[in-house]
Amino acid sequence: MKKAASPDPRNLDIQVWVGDGLVHRDQARVSVFDSVVQGGDAVWEGLRIYQGHIGAFDAHLDRLFASARAMAFDQVPDRDWIAAAVFATLEANGMTDGVHIRLTLTRGSKITSGMNPRLNQSGPCLIVLAEWKPPVYPEPLTLVTSAIRRNSPQFVDSKIHHNNLINNILAVIQANVAGADAALMLDDNGFVSETNDTNIFMVREAGLFTPFADACLPGITRALVLKIAAQEGIRCEEKNLSLVDFYTADEAFTTGTMGELTAVRRIDGRSIGETVPGPLTRKLQKIHRQWILRDATPLPFV
Repeated sequence: MKKAASPDPRNLDIQVWVGDGLVHRDQARVSVFDSVVQGGDAVWEGLRIYQGHIGAFDAHLDRLFASARAMAFDQVPDRDWIAAAVFATLEANGMTDGVHIRLTLTRGSKITSGMNPRLNQSGPCLIVLAEWKPPVYPEPLTLVTSAIRRNSPQFVDSKIHHNNLINNILAVIQANVAGADAALMLDDNGFVSETNDTNIFMVREAGLFTPFADACLPGITRALVLKIAAQEGIRCEEKNLSLVDFYTADEAFTTGTMGELTAVRRIDGRSIGETVPGPLTRKLQKIHRQWILRDATPLPFV
């Protein structure tokens, strides 16, 4: 199993926001009584910094608060306080471009070890981890279908952007063993859902298709691609899609804040399309960058 690429050496000396302020990464810790340690009980967002701006910042904060509400978090800090913590972290590290942020809100520390949220009495803990990190995936991607199914609303609804990611981790372990870049996950009916960490689209006869957001996260980049398609007059449809639909697609690509739009060249040994990235993928990649910058939130210290 090949090792992950080495991180940017600038990240070895970063400041991380934990709780109420900034600390060096070597001192960045949460309590052993924190819910994220006790049960992965936290919600999170991925943010990307472009030329002194945060892409889709409002949409990400909206989803963070929605996930916290769905998880019945108490004493959630307000929007302005969280935004100020993000800005302070970026300013302390001199970060204005080519940066990815893992923004985590845990349920907080418990008064004693246990599962019940009634033991959480000190309020949530905010973690702002900003790193110099370009889009993480090489292009084009190779995918392998995992035996691990993506959560449906019958179990843990995938619309909650929570930190309990064991099924995704088990899926990517299978991809690692198979020598693939990522795992393609199906829903409990056998239709394609998403990859272990991105949404997925396919192209056939100049039409764009993506799975229903029933057993997958309705991603912010996914939503932007749907909006772009409508604006550009590209036929686009959400529908149940099987593995055969993807095997025989003209193009396929994944979407997500961490990797943006990334072309797929192979799924389970089947080559996808004649050219990778395909023409529609290339067009959407270009327009996506234009749109994300147009609506991004400027950093107040730049």
